[in-house]
Amino acid sequence: MAKKKKIIETLIIDNMFPNKSVADYEGKTVIFKGGIKGQRVKVLLGRKKKDYIEGKLLEVLERSPLEKNLSCDYEDECGGCTYQTLLYEDELELKKELVLDLFRKENIEGFDFLGIERSPNVEGYRNKMEYTFGDSEKGGSLVLGLNKRGRFYEVVDSDACNIADEDFTAIRKKTMEYFREQNIPYYNKRSHEGVLRHLVVRKALSTGEILINLVTTSQGTIDTDGFVEELLALRGLKGRITGILHTINDGLGDIVKADKLSLLYGRDYITEEILGLKFKISPFSFFQTNTFGAERLYSIAREFAGDIADKVVFDLYSGTGTIAQIMATVAKKVVAIEIVEEAVVKARENAELNGLNNIEFIAGDVLKEVDNLKEKPDVVIIDPPRDGIHPKAINKIIDFNPDTFVYVSCNPVTLVRDLKVFMERRYKAEKVKLMDMFPRTPHVECVVLMTNVKNK
Repeated sequence: MAKKKKIIETLIIDNMFPNKSVADYEGKTVIFKGGIKGQRVKVLLGRKKKDYIEGKLLEVLERSPLEKNLSCDYEDECGGCTYQTLLYEDELELKKELVLDLFRKENIEGFDFLGIERSPNVEGYRNKMEYTFGDSEKGGSLVLGLNKRGRFYEVVDSDACNIADEDFTAIRKKTMEYFREQNIPYYNKRSHEGVLRHLVVRKALSTGEILINLVTTSQGTIDTDGFVEELLALRGLKGRITGILHTINDGLGDIVKADKLSLLYGRDYITEEILGLKFKISPFSFFQTNTFGAERLYSIAREFAGDIADKVVFDLYSGTGTIAQIMATVAKKVVAIEIVEEAVVKARENAELNGLNNIEFIAGDVLKEVDNLKEKPDVVIIDPPRDGIHPKAINKIIDFNPDTFVYVSCNPVTLVRDLKVFMERRYKAEKVKLMDMFPRTPHVECVVLMTNVKNK
């Protein structure tokens, strides 16, 4: 029997969605995060469960036969990606099989599988990057980049990131050089002392507008005027800097939040365009990180919804109202519900910007707000967070009894769990299509069309 805390060498024999590997040790299944089928790895054994042993991936000893793409110089140390070493076609095939396996395990069948659609851009597709200040080794020079794989404190100084827009690399490098010269200390997550925390860069890929947000603590002063001058003096950017902000965050958690937000230059938003609609994106707005992939994702959702010219559409978990507005261009009316009030405010602003007056935005919890809706929807769009639909809300949603549900999911694990409930209530999965919004990562979006069997 395997002992806890023992280090073993083993072969990965399978993968599970989203980013787990399966190996065998002395006849017992070992499951751990990371890895690719076919790799020989070193694993630290952990807790024993009923059917398997938990493990932690320590080192890849031999590459998998699937790893044919060695185009990233940082793939062994950077924690930002998972599938940099796979050819893109092999990555798509792997994601497709992992998701279909989830459907098979839940006995969800009989649907028309429309495959996985590739991202319009595989490189440079990200419109947002969140960099961390730190060092690459204890006592080393200031570094600004992504965390090292499996590490909480060390940061990778990557001169190029092939999934981020190339302007981000230039802005990251200039920011790092500036604060090195200024000798400003980074915020130490152990001691909770220091100044520099994060740099968040967003770019509207359709308009080229760039928004930069420097995140620091209040423990020291920095020359923000000098920082702005350095950035505005950058040459060779394909986009243009339209806003620079300074966020004060004194929280202990390693997340970007604002205790205080100051505008240093320009305006506090950028404008993106998707499917002919404009969207204002502020520093803390949620927006899909793959702009052109989002166009395809929302087009799939609209296609699955069918002819809605004279129909009422509910958009639940509507976020900043992107899907609601895309549906509103062709629907009779859209009712959108979102729990984050700031997102609803932005959604209303964007709807006004686009001249759409047939959307009712409601700020509140779907679980409670669905009880107050009196209209009967013809189509319900569901795009919940990664946890899926709240168990207490799902039957209330099904009780609307529409002809059509379109479920847009960023987490197929919770999607198939929820689909089982819909099936028990006599809804059938008609079509399933995957959209690869996140190349080089284990994530994928899934869109499901469900129809009401009772109404047929």
